[in-house]
Amino acid sequence: MRTYETTHPWLKFTLDLNRIDYESWTFLGEAQSKCEHIAGEPLMPETAKNLHQIYLAKGLRGTTAIEGNTLSEEEVIDRIEGKLELPPSKEYLGQEIDNIISACNSVADKLFEGGSVNLCVEDIRNFNKMVLEKLPLEKEIIPGEIRTYSAGVGRYRAAPPQDCEYLLEKLCEWLNTKFTAPKEENRVVFGILKAIIAHLYFVWIHPFGDGNGRTARMIEFQTLIISGIPSAAAHLLSNHYNETRKEYYIQLDEASKIPNGEFSFIKYALKGFVDGLREQLEVVKKQQLDVTWENHIYDVFKGKDSLSDRRRRHLILDLSNQKEPMNKASKIIEITPRIATAYSKKTEKTLRRDLKELLRLDLIKVEKGGIIANKEKIRAFLPRIIKN
Repeated sequence: MRTYETTHPWLKFTLDLNRIDYESWTFLGEAQSKCEHIAGEPLMPETAKNLHQIYLAKGLRGTTAIEGNTLSEEEVIDRIEGKLELPPSKEYLGQEIDNIISACNSVADKLFEGGSVNLCVEDIRNFNKMVLEKLPLEKEIIPGEIRTYSAGVGRYRAAPPQDCEYLLEKLCEWLNTKFTAPKEENRVVFGILKAIIAHLYFVWIHPFGDGNGRTARMIEFQTLIISGIPSAAAHLLSNHYNETRKEYYIQLDEASKIPNGEFSFIKYALKGFVDGLREQLEVVKKQQLDVTWENHIYDVFKGKDSLSDRRRRHLILDLSNQKEPMNKASKIIEITPRIATAYSKKTEKTLRRDLKELLRLDLIKVEKGGIIANKEKIRAFLPRIIKN
């Protein structure tokens, strides 16, 4: 008998799917649907770039902040873009971000080039090496090397060091052989389950002297990408764990203390993952409405090509980017350089006449004492539903 069987009996490497409750299955179904929706929607280049960058930054910050990194989301974005300069005393914070970016790119490149989708102990060692590269460490910590001493996180005691190599091998074998979807259409569901349980078991084992949380998230990221999760969504779990870090540690600890405690952790993780997907889908919906609205404007002005028509079309297109009603003519004509140029030799009477025409065309509306693009009009074309 190995030591961990006495000290860590919850490391049983089994998951009875029949014990997953209906709410978790509902979350899984919603997650799969939303992942497929996000992956299948064409996005404008700028929207796609922003969606990926924002959630990459959230995930990177989540991955490092939960272990003490103090950089803000804005600073992480600047670091991604190569614009963040840090004083020598804080450079390690930027290096932590650089390491996760490099590790994620390495994983994605390997997979998209046809690399093996099976996880092995050597992969896990390499993940740990990558996330700890060039960072200041305690002298007994060697990146990629399994610890030879006892360790813990808060109240939780990690698995016995003499069993860690064996446990990692067992974990890899279990993940590689027991989480295959019965049908291709179930691939995302099983991938999400596999990513969550891989994270949980790895953190329970806690095989390295440092960087275990970041290594767990690399295993999670690889598992989600393999399962067809959109790259922006593959960082959502890390972000959820960081935003709810107190609950995260409670769930980790409690899952090891109660029978079948892993199912509670699964539900906790799924709730956060689905919340993140809903948020991302709102970004996609907003872009679709914006594109539909812009097409509607061009349809309204179809066949109208006089100077005044072009000026009005430009005016409503640029007003469409304003989030609040505008009640001053002087502010309206300054919203963009092209509008300022178009009205530079016109009187305020011309602007008011143009606004009156846009109001007649139902392209603007008066709200809170000012005018705003009538984009809500597009929502009238959506199917009607009865709300409780």
